[in-house]
Amino acid sequence: MNALAAGVLFTVMLPASADDTRNLYQVQCASCHGEDRLGGIGPALLPGNLSRLKPEAAEAVIRYGRAASQMPAFGEQLDDSQIRSLAEWIYRAPEVEPTWGRDDILASHEVSHPDGSLPDELLFDADPLNLFIVVETGDHHASLLDGDTFERIHRFETRYALHGGPKYTPDGRHVFFGSRDGWITKYDIYNMEVVAEVRAGINMRNIAVSADGRYVMAANYLPHSLVLFDAHNLDLMKVYPAVGENGESSRVSAVYAAPPRGSFIAALKDIEEVWEIPWPLPIEPVVSTGHMATPLATQRSHDTPNFRVRRIPVPDYLDDFFFDLEYEHVIGASRGGDSDGQGGMVVNLDSGDKVADLPLEGMPHLGSGITWEHEGRRVMATPHLTKATVSIIDMTDWTVIETLETDGPGFFMRSHANSPYVWVDVFFGPNRDRVHVIDKKSLAIVETLIPEPGKTAAHVEFDRYGDKLLLSLWEEDGAVIVYDGDTLEEEQRIPMSKPSGKYNVWNKTRYEEGTSH
Repeated sequence: MNALAAGVLFTVMLPASADDTRNLYQVQCASCHGEDRLGGIGPALLPGNLSRLKPEAAEAVIRYGRAASQMPAFGEQLDDSQIRSLAEWIYRAPEVEPTWGRDDILASHEVSHPDGSLPDELLFDADPLNLFIVVETGDHHASLLDGDTFERIHRFETRYALHGGPKYTPDGRHVFFGSRDGWITKYDIYNMEVVAEVRAGINMRNIAVSADGRYVMAANYLPHSLVLFDAHNLDLMKVYPAVGENGESSRVSAVYAAPPRGSFIAALKDIEEVWEIPWPLPIEPVVSTGHMATPLATQRSHDTPNFRVRRIPVPDYLDDFFFDLEYEHVIGASRGGDSDGQGGMVVNLDSGDKVADLPLEGMPHLGSGITWEHEGRRVMATPHLTKATVSIIDMTDWTVIETLETDGPGFFMRSHANSPYVWVDVFFGPNRDRVHVIDKKSLAIVETLIPEPGKTAAHVEFDRYGDKLLLSLWEEDGAVIVYDGDTLEEEQRIPMSKPSGKYNVWNKTRYEEGTSH
């Protein structure tokens, strides 16, 4: 919000109606957040974009401002009634649903350094494949960490409310960030510079990068669309309205890259379809050195032309995904199937047939699932968002072989091929300061750590070797804690502002089995 207009400080009388509140917004807020609340210098102020911010917290931001941002305090200009009316008004759905089409996307596009214009050498001394990007949501920054020394190489400002995790190019040089407000930022890690930005939508869920690093796709809640970009400078290639064969429009829950298939896979929230969109296959396949059972696709199991949608009808709405190693099957969270309206379903992506139902009560967070080898069989594990359990599933016959009781519902799971342990947080509820350590062989919880009593402990990420790991104290005055992966001993703390995700270049580009994708 902006209290200055043409150099004059405005004092506004108590609004008595929605019209007065709308006028108050236009005077105090529109210059930063946009006349239609779609964002500008500041973030979009629409209900979907504010889902992480409670109304009472919004009042506090208006009254006191936001540290380390351009948001000023209005407590001395506006009285309590005005602040309450503004906070209430921004949570109302707009009278006319906003649009964001091709012309809007093109107009938002900015190229700071055309791809290839910056030097190819690193400006710092570190292993480029053992770097971490740490997203700090407290003040909307990201930190670049050396994964060998855990020294902070650089800290830089990001867009508001990054969402869905940054994605790397295969060589690890470039990283793409996606924000809740729809902004995609391409960042050159070697030179620590922004290359290009573009706004793909108003409320974006996540982005995916093709396995060859040539294409970026964005999944939007608002508008209902998928948007394809050339990864070099984020030039717009195609907008896909998310409309089913029956004409019904849908929010897009997420989009994923499926390297062995050479395609993007999209989860649709409001229609019973999964979409697959192939990208052009390279003449010479890029071979992964990670756990993937199949290198990048050199031929497809279907004949869908490049960048064309292949619709896969499914028996239920699937809006949270996990894949097997070969990307032959998608495991999706479905709305039906058990007493709380949530379950799991396995669908073969080639035939479109349902292979199995999974009795997963309590909203399984499949997007955070991981796999490992157990007694000669591949298993997957997932936490649950509303139930204090971890489910472990045999991926050979899709049976639940173990259900572990935890100290509360969890959000993230992580491991590494070289680690004997799986880590899962207790993100929701009174025990959010705890994290469980599960033994991969016994499938039992063998340790429960409390890094800082009363402070949320969440989201583990290992280094490229599986020797060390990072855990977040998810607080405004938080930290990233470095642990020894074998002894589970704390080694050091790096102060950070509400660090959320931590993303290791090797694990993400090599599709390490202990890291979700």
